Amino acid sequence: MSYKDIYDSWKSDPESFWMEAAQAVDWKIFPKTGLHYENDVFYSWFKDGSANTCFNAVDRHVNSGNGNKIAIIYDSPVTESKEFITYNELLDKVSTFGAALSKNDVQKGD
Repeated sequence: MSYKDIYDSWKSDPESFWMEAAQAVDWKIFPKTGLHYENDVFYSWFKDGSANTCFNAVDRHVNSGNGNKIAIIYDSPVTESKEFITYNELLDKVSTFGAALSKNDVQKGD
């Protein structure tokens, strides 16, 4: 599918376009609406849905068998160093950091 096809799909029916896009995300609460707007100025996507962004960015890749694939490539021309981090390694780092936050009573919304 070309960029033009995707753009035309969005342009002709934004609600259907975004609800189809929502199928590619793991949701805690699947949204009933894709695009919400007020006064044609303020837009929100999937306002009535709830998803865990970290799960979608990391865990789902490990769970689907891609844990050994590269998730992040750190390439610094300043230090002339490169580092490759797999999804498994990233999940371990994120889990360790999450545990440290919890231990220090950091909660959702802080």
